[in-house]
Amino acid sequence: MKLDMSALSRLQADLRNLDPNNPGSWPVSIRNLALVLLIMLLGGLGYWFQIQPQITALKAAQNREPELRLSFEAKQRQVANLDAYKIQLREMQERFATMLRQLPSQTEMANLLQDISQTRVGTGLEEQIFKPEAERPLEFYAEAPIRIRLTGTYHQMGDFASGLAALPRIVTLSSISLGDAKMGAGQLVMDATAMTYRYLEEPQVQGSVAGAKPGATP
Repeated sequence: MKLDMSALSRLQADLRNLDPNNPGSWPVSIRNLALVLLIMLLGGLGYWFQIQPQITALKAAQNREPELRLSFEAKQRQVANLDAYKIQLREMQERFATMLRQLPSQTEMANLLQDISQTRVGTGLEEQIFKPEAERPLEFYAEAPIRIRLTGTYHQMGDFASGLAALPRIVTLSSISLGDAKMGAGQLVMDATAMTYRYLEEPQVQGSVAGAKPGATP
């Protein structure tokens, strides 16, 4: 123990007598101790500024691995199903084109109105009101309502509705109300709106969108 205390005393004395401007004059034991401390300091700084950020980045990448794997698998399925998606898109485009062909253009509206009137004549219904109203333009088509009032039997009115459904152009009946025509047994009066739809040409589509902007909900 005395030797240890003596060595400690000499070390303390050596430390007090060190010349910081002349490390070469330090005792060998002090130089070795300083070298060890310097190596430990450099190692700690290297770990903190070089290794620790890489460890953090590695852990972050490991945490994202499940998410990236799911994203990769989803994209892989999309690529595998790309041909099927192309087929579905082509079928949707064909169906859309078919629906557009069922919408009359502006020049065909007169013929469509005549077809509706002829359908009514073919069922034997009496016409009291047949009044096309103002169109309501939407995005790429316009609604064209026609206010009608017809009298006849329930069976005739059913035939009329069936005849409209069989037309090559889309025509629907809405706002239907039935009442007693007071013209004899079984005679009814029907008030309804026959709605058809007109395809808008490109300039009309642009005008429709521009006209709709001021009233659009923000």
